[in-house]
Amino acid sequence: MNDQQPPRRKNGRPAKPHRRPKKDPVRILAFEALRAVDERDAYANLVLPPLLRKAREKHEDFDARDAALATELVYGTLRRQGTYDAILAACVDRPLREVDPPVLDVLSLGVHQLLGTRIPPHAAVSATVELARVVCGDGRAKFVNAVLRKVTAHDLDGWLERVAPPYDDDPEEHLAVVHAHPRWIVSALWDALGGGRAGIEDLLDADNERPDVTLVARPGRATTAELLTALGEDRALPGRWSPHAVRLVEGGEPGAIDAVREGRAGVQDEGSQLVALALAAAPLDGPDRRWLDGCAGPGGKAALLAALAAERGAALLAAERQPHRARLVGRALAGNPGPYQVVTADGTRPPWRPGSFDRALVDVPCTGLGALRRRPEARWRRRAEDVAGFGPLQRDLLHEALLSVRIGGVVGYATCSPHPAETRAVVQDVLKRDGVEAEWIDARPLLPGVPALGDGPDVQLWPHLHGTDAMYLALLRRTG
Repeated sequence: MNDQQPPRRKNGRPAKPHRRPKKDPVRILAFEALRAVDERDAYANLVLPPLLRKAREKHEDFDARDAALATELVYGTLRRQGTYDAILAACVDRPLREVDPPVLDVLSLGVHQLLGTRIPPHAAVSATVELARVVCGDGRAKFVNAVLRKVTAHDLDGWLERVAPPYDDDPEEHLAVVHAHPRWIVSALWDALGGGRAGIEDLLDADNERPDVTLVARPGRATTAELLTALGEDRALPGRWSPHAVRLVEGGEPGAIDAVREGRAGVQDEGSQLVALALAAAPLDGPDRRWLDGCAGPGGKAALLAALAAERGAALLAAERQPHRARLVGRALAGNPGPYQVVTADGTRPPWRPGSFDRALVDVPCTGLGALRRRPEARWRRRAEDVAGFGPLQRDLLHEALLSVRIGGVVGYATCSPHPAETRAVVQDVLKRDGVEAEWIDARPLLPGVPALGDGPDVQLWPHLHGTDAMYLALLRRTG
């Protein structure tokens, strides 16, 4: 007989036995991804795949639905971070900067489950508190529980009425809180887009939608028919604008497709495809033998350009300043049927002679404000002063690209940002420089079938109008 008495509380009642917290692999994975983004400035699209592979290896029952939920928790929480911070600030009795970052990540995951998914409130709170017990301890789990109970008092619309200023009082701050974008980005996008409230709200909404994965069938190496057959008609559709694009509409793993594994096809937004196609289609007098991609990393546009060049018997030189990105370019171009070369070189101090090329593309480094739907953490990481920081590099790259083509040659200036200071202002400044003369080419006819391209001669694509990243393209012909 066991004479040992169970432990008792001070009031004499038996104490509750200690219970180990339940480890939920989905929410632990989501938490680990958020911590990597916060601590290491990592990108979610790079962090998630290895975490998902690790979860599948560790848990036999971790299936596609678990992976989808983990992905939604990470991307949804990151997209809505500003909105959720405003709501949490109303529920926490101290400034959010005083809340330990891991606890704040747990709270943000909980708020997204409560306000951004169809998970029942009691399940969302319970699962988040269990996560807090695992990763933060019992004491902080009680804090998480108390805060999330306050969050359950209202749905998302109810909270927005409380934490966002009225539109008539402060339009930009209202849109910033309601649509989860920093105020300075709302202002910049609104300036670039022009128009009234409806257009900017449609754009901000599009930034918060999960984009389709888009594939490119590299000409001469794969066809859209091959990709559509491999994916099945229930999981893929032809692209909207690019004749080489296929959209995955029901998920799916691109790496499972033979053509993608073999490098004959790749993942590439349709806007990026259109930039390369427009440069290749620009009218050109004289020879058309040598093409340049002056900012080639990580290699998507270079691979498409190389395939297009090969069809005409032209050769591509792909230059990338950073060695590790140059290696990615090399892998992307491997197997291209036509001649190409990959070099590690700085496009602002090129090793090739002036006038060496007939066509050149510079897809310049930028703030990435045109790809916020794919990299939701970037909106919170960027600062307004970053725009000016990229300016000198963008101008130097375009200037040198113009010098790199022969008289009559064509240069495409592209950037994944619609910010006016990164787009037309750069081109206008370079055209005023001494040492090179160039004229605009109307890019709109070179994107056949694509609507709402504006007044030209340059082109700005938009997520809400074209279903692409917000790519900008200016085409210039060197005249002197």
